Amino acid sequence: MTDDPRTLVSTDWLAARLRDPDIRVIDASWHMPATGRDGRVEYDAAHIPGAWFFDIDAISDPQSDLPHMAPPPEAFADAMRAAGIGDGQQVVIYDDAAGRSATRAWWTFRLMGKTDVAVLDGGLAKWRAEGRAVDDRAPAPRERQFTARHQPALVRDVTQVATASKLGQAQIVDARSPERFRGEVAEPRPGLRSGHIPGSRNLPIARIYNDDGTMRPVPDLRAAFKDAGVDLDRPVITTCGSGVTAASLALALERIGHRDWSLYDGSWSEWGSFPDLRIATGDA
Repeated sequence: MTDDPRTLVSTDWLAARLRDPDIRVIDASWHMPATGRDGRVEYDAAHIPGAWFFDIDAISDPQSDLPHMAPPPEAFADAMRAAGIGDGQQVVIYDDAAGRSATRAWWTFRLMGKTDVAVLDGGLAKWRAEGRAVDDRAPAPRERQFTARHQPALVRDVTQVATASKLGQAQIVDARSPERFRGEVAEPRPGLRSGHIPGSRNLPIARIYNDDGTMRPVPDLRAAFKDAGVDLDRPVITTCGSGVTAASLALALERIGHRDWSLYDGSWSEWGSFPDLRIATGDA
């Protein structure tokens, strides 16, 4: 794996720089309620030394009823300043979650215009498996200047996705499991219909990660998108259940050099709740 401070870095890369004052480490672990796990509680018990906890539910849009929608730029900047994360610092984000929630935090930083941000390949599980140090002490950050520069091209709303679905202007790629995509099982969130956005393709995130949680090599990622029927010469909109695993597809696209991507923030939590929006079932 080639380390890239804008997308993905290895545990060796981080370990060599952990004491650098311009490296800020973030734990963005988040779990579905049904798992019974609490990312904050687990962070308090053990985290990479110096890491700050990024709560994707708290750092979100308070005006939206949908789960963890992207926050307003001003609110995000305020939260980062208080956390001691500022302009010019390199951010490395990790998680210990099946949904690879670190990628959601990575996307949020990118949405706010910060590009010197990477996900830790393999996350906390790989870090601990290698016998590296963890800590239970919370950092005491000094406030830093953080400038948010919102990048609207990286996010799509329901109207834009509906247009893409109808006209085929961009390919919609869904990161949920095949069973959820086909509409064969109930959605984990109550009140949502089962199925997928008409015309979308299915690429479950399990196909872009190795068993140890590291991301597959670039040639394998490219092949995974092609096998899912995605034309990598055309724009892509990523989606999932609530905008978390969709960020893994966005990161994978960035890794393979496909820059023309965006993320449907509301994802199925929004689309599946609207009875007037068409849905499809089965593989197509």
